Amino acid sequence: MPSQRTKWLILITVIVGTFLGRLDQTIVNLALPKIVSDFGISVTSGGWIATAYILANAIFVPIWGKLGDTWGRKKVYIWGFTLFIVGSVLAGFAWNLSSMIVFRVIQAIAGSADYPTAMAILAVTFGEGKERARALGIWSSSFAAASVFGPLLGGPLIDSFGWRSVFLVNLPIGVIGLVMALRYIKESVSEKKSMYFDWAGAISLGIALSAMVLVLDKGTDWGWVSVKSLISYVVLVVSSVYFYFTEIKAPEPMVNLNFFKNRVFVLTLLNNFLSFMGLIGVVFLIPLFAQTFLGYDATHAGYLFIPMAFCLLVAAPFGSSLIGKIQARYVIAISTFGAAVGMFLFSFLDARSSAYDIMIPLGIMAFFLGLGMAQRTQAIASAVPISEIGMASSVLALVRNIAGAFGVAIFATLLTNTIEGNVQRISEVSQLVVKTTDNYKQFVALIILKAQISSYAIVFECAAALLVLGAILALFIRVSKKEEEGSKDVEIFAEA
Repeated sequence: MPSQRTKWLILITVIVGTFLGRLDQTIVNLALPKIVSDFGISVTSGGWIATAYILANAIFVPIWGKLGDTWGRKKVYIWGFTLFIVGSVLAGFAWNLSSMIVFRVIQAIAGSADYPTAMAILAVTFGEGKERARALGIWSSSFAAASVFGPLLGGPLIDSFGWRSVFLVNLPIGVIGLVMALRYIKESVSEKKSMYFDWAGAISLGIALSAMVLVLDKGTDWGWVSVKSLISYVVLVVSSVYFYFTEIKAPEPMVNLNFFKNRVFVLTLLNNFLSFMGLIGVVFLIPLFAQTFLGYDATHAGYLFIPMAFCLLVAAPFGSSLIGKIQARYVIAISTFGAAVGMFLFSFLDARSSAYDIMIPLGIMAFFLGLGMAQRTQAIASAVPISEIGMASSVLALVRNIAGAFGVAIFATLLTNTIEGNVQRISEVSQLVVKTTDNYKQFVALIILKAQISSYAIVFECAAALLVLGAILALFIRVSKKEEEGSKDVEIFAEA
């Protein structure tokens, strides 16, 4: 086993990789308007730059998790990280939409290797239960923190150096992370020797995920009952059914469906889904509200997330220190309920709100989400054999990514539909007394403003209700004392 100092250097190493990969996914969205302008393309066409990344990332996460368990986690991590750096540089020099999409797909395929292999690397590096849980919690918080740092760092970077900088900045940071990985990470594989790769499962799962992510990303534009959306639903159902029957017969399945017979695993996944749905939804909605109604530019809207990032990073180690002292289900439940309170406070926002009216709820929400990060990740890690930790972590990563896609799709659709309904409702109960042209224009503008702001409040209230549901579910996560302290299974651990 590595020394104590080396263990924490390995933790820092994988945090760099995880942070970069997730940051890239969020920060590029801020650059899309400038990319669209430079390439002379439509906004709809530009949207495929983000969609292509999400699709490729979702498809390859489970594949890398399986390959890491069987071929070697360090090997997969290094290859993925190297390819990610190359893809980032290529994207920074993209000359048109087609080249950008190709390079983003390369980035996404490479970036999807990080999460499942990183979690498995930490699980075998930190052997003791509480120590491993603390490391997994701190690392897991970097995944959430990167979602917050996207709008925080993206605005100033784009405004000062242009959109290409969001890709090229990955080169110096990535090289540092790569050198650290080569130096400190030790090779490990599952003790179960693989003689078979589940191609049928990988392909059918990839098709199912593609259909799901595509309709979530494009459903608002296409229409949820349009022909394109209906085709996506059919493809999703058919490929999912085929995947299920393939996996129950496969000698070495892409995803072990027995995981879903474990109540701890399922309930923790559901809690993760609802928590990250709320987190990504807030990251999506708050900058939109601040720029639309409070007059903030992209850079200053990003500054609102400073307390959120700080609270996440402070709460994660504090939450991990509670492992073994308080049952995991209580910490996760308090964590999720506290996040719901922070979410609910956003429902009081209006056009006169100050920066503090946004920053304080963001801080509350982030602190409580961070509080339960260690327990959420440790519950997943302890619910499966350590030989399948890569596979389990790929499922966790997949659920968190899909949760973000669901959050944006559902919140955006709910916001749009609620605004339309509110305009009609407010118009019916409003009356213009002095009917001049100027007064009429102001009258209509005020109705629309009131409808929009009240619609944001409804969306935040619904999101808070989902988090309360997540808190209730958490109370049924019963991790045994032995599981909470960590598995004692032995891994094959070889010097790189």
